[in-house]
Amino acid sequence: MIKVCDIIKYEGDNSTFIWKHPAEDFNCLSQLIVHESQEAIFFMNGQVMDIFGPGRYRLESENLPIIGKIIKKFTGDVSPFHCEVFFINKSVQMSMKWGTDSKVEFMDPQYNFPLAIGASGEMILRVLDSPRLIMKLVGTESYLDKEKLVSFFRAFLMTKVKTYIAQEIKQKNIGIFELDSRLLEFSNDIYSMLVPDFDDYGISLERFFVTNIVKPEDDSIYDRYKELHFRQYADITEARIQQQTDLINAQTEAQKIVIESQALATKREQEGYTYAQERGFDVAEKVADNSSIGQYTSMGIGIGTMAGVGGAIGNLLNNSLNSSISNQNLEGSIEEKKKTSEKKNNDNIDEFKNKADKLKILKESGLISDDEYEKMKADLLSQIL
Repeated sequence: MIKVCDIIKYEGDNSTFIWKHPAEDFNCLSQLIVHESQEAIFFMNGQVMDIFGPGRYRLESENLPIIGKIIKKFTGDVSPFHCEVFFINKSVQMSMKWGTDSKVEFMDPQYNFPLAIGASGEMILRVLDSPRLIMKLVGTESYLDKEKLVSFFRAFLMTKVKTYIAQEIKQKNIGIFELDSRLLEFSNDIYSMLVPDFDDYGISLERFFVTNIVKPEDDSIYDRYKELHFRQYADITEARIQQQTDLINAQTEAQKIVIESQALATKREQEGYTYAQERGFDVAEKVADNSSIGQYTSMGIGIGTMAGVGGAIGNLLNNSLNSSISNQNLEGSIEEKKKTSEKKNNDNIDEFKNKADKLKILKESGLISDDEYEKMKADLLSQIL
């Protein structure tokens, strides 16, 4: 005997996308209950006969025109009829996780390094076209929950998402170290690419998030890349900091000079002398030192040069200069006489040697006798002693 179901309603949980009612025999006395955010689809012979939104229905020809015709034609309004009923949960399904099962290979746009990354995140889905979803994914299955849906889309996502990630990095010229700071932009762009792909299956992709980028930390190529990337920005930053430090030091030194100059100017003003007079005092002090007299006189500093210093100081400096010049003139005269005398003595000695050599040659050649040689040598010695 055929068991006829009296009440047709959803008996699954909220994590289920599609649930098929276990009963398949109904009559015109059966009631259909469809909850909010649900749809019920009647199938007969693999074809969609009717779609019902939220509400309570009796399987009568008045409110179920398509089903009613079938009942009237095949059962005489009373006999049971065979039909399949699928309940579709149209609420938004959140926190559906996804992740790449292998690394995404790409060429980093900054240094053209070959790198590989992984990615994972979450997505939010909603049933958009119930008949299309049942036809393409469910078939003869009795239900489709989150786990099965994600399992089905895993291979689909791996192919699509990995391709889109590589394309996005290349088109936007995104370096691997910029990915974390641009996750929201990255997510939105990939979401836009994936929407048409989900639509083909009757699924609406409400949101798509890339929440984690897995970098190849154990890859030697990646380690080398990190070192180059770090040095590039570290060297620039270090140079900029050094430049700023040098500028600050130069400004500080310049400010110190300005402050010291202002302090000296205030001091001169309070003590009643000018900068030129102060420099004159310094020169006078050096001139007073005997070790500096020759230096200043050789520079052509004469009497009256320091007249601008002031009467008393000027007279003192002029007297000092006059005295030093006189002393120098006297010392120069004595030194000159001494040098002249020494030169004359040297000349006399040289002349004596020449004459003595000539006497010796005359004696040895026999031109003069021994007595004559002795007498002439004695005369020669008397000339220089």
